[in-house]
Amino acid sequence: MSTHVGPSPRRRSAAVKIGSVTVGGNHPIVVQSMTNTDTADVMSTVNQVMALANAGSELVRVTVNTEEAARAVPKIVETVEKFGVRVPIIGDFHYNGHILLKKYPEMAHALAKYRINPGNVNIGKKHDDNFRVMIEAAIEYDRPVRIGVNWGSLDQALLTRMMDENSRRPEPADAKTVTLRAIVASAVESAKAAERYGLAHDKIILSAKVSGVQDLIAVYRMLAQEGDWALHLGLTEAGLGSKGIVATTAGIGVLLQEGIGDTIRASLTPLPNGDRTEEVIVCQQILQALELRSFTPQVTACPGCGRTTSTFFQDMADQIQTYLRQQMPIWKSRYTGVEEMKVAVMGCVVNGPGESKHSNIGISLPGTFEEPVAPVYVDGKLKCTLRGDAIVADFIAILNDYVERRYAASTLEPVQA
Repeated sequence: MSTHVGPSPRRRSAAVKIGSVTVGGNHPIVVQSMTNTDTADVMSTVNQVMALANAGSELVRVTVNTEEAARAVPKIVETVEKFGVRVPIIGDFHYNGHILLKKYPEMAHALAKYRINPGNVNIGKKHDDNFRVMIEAAIEYDRPVRIGVNWGSLDQALLTRMMDENSRRPEPADAKTVTLRAIVASAVESAKAAERYGLAHDKIILSAKVSGVQDLIAVYRMLAQEGDWALHLGLTEAGLGSKGIVATTAGIGVLLQEGIGDTIRASLTPLPNGDRTEEVIVCQQILQALELRSFTPQVTACPGCGRTTSTFFQDMADQIQTYLRQQMPIWKSRYTGVEEMKVAVMGCVVNGPGESKHSNIGISLPGTFEEPVAPVYVDGKLKCTLRGDAIVADFIAILNDYVERRYAASTLEPVQA
């Protein structure tokens, strides 16, 4: 009996070009994020865009909600490029996007993509002039759009119509099911309207965001059956801390495992003065855990137990993971495949040697009452045994030597220990 291991085959979707990044098709799943600065504050926004991009965000979205924000966009894009950061910047529009896109052509040109929320424009009402104006701007400036439906701002006219239709059925569905269907219908009807107005099929990305994990899974399963538009995944409000991370991972992870999704965002609520780049790292870790992409070498570390009363292995694991992340901007320009390297930092003899042997390079630190030595394994073979107070520095030196020999070489065969 054979057992399939890994995600389901990727759903076929149209490829959408956004500046230098392509979403959908056979291209890797794209990580994106959004600033939380006042876009009118140019330098604060520039700094956050660059921080997100340097952390690995491949698309960055900014709010464009006022005339001051619209005027600031070209300067933000220009400044980011002057600093040598190449990341497409997306404009997030609600309510007045049709006015701003028409009034500020430099802003419309500077942005790489427009995000439109159909629940906050007049599509679905007696006329849809505002929606049409935004689509016409996208056509004029040759920009793709994301039609992003949020259940917190769902088109009420559409929802009312579908609720009425449902009530006349012999066996009506419950209100929540109708709401989820309305979210999907809003996205699909808006996409079809955009195409009727002349926007190319491969200029459209769809999203249908809710705040519950099971609702997210249900709505995207439905949306994936409606066409081959590229899909952006994410909870609309994931939440704080571990709750937000777990909810995001649970929802996005299931969909990616089923082959659904072309670009993702973790909409985490940061703590006051918290690091906005955390949402980028979470997305990267989801993709890397599912073996869909590799971004940085991974450290395997045991959780600790009564055998590891010292916190030294925890400190070392943290130092090594931080070191690897800091080195990646340098390494990725010099070495091929280094982002797939696996490192083990284990706390005692029970699983330490075995886990280290399964990694590219690993160390098994001495647990409580164990002999104060730390064997180091390279490609499954014992390389040396470290002792003394310089174990971290010595291990990093071995790590650097391994990277240089293993990934700079023309062949990717394992180096000799």
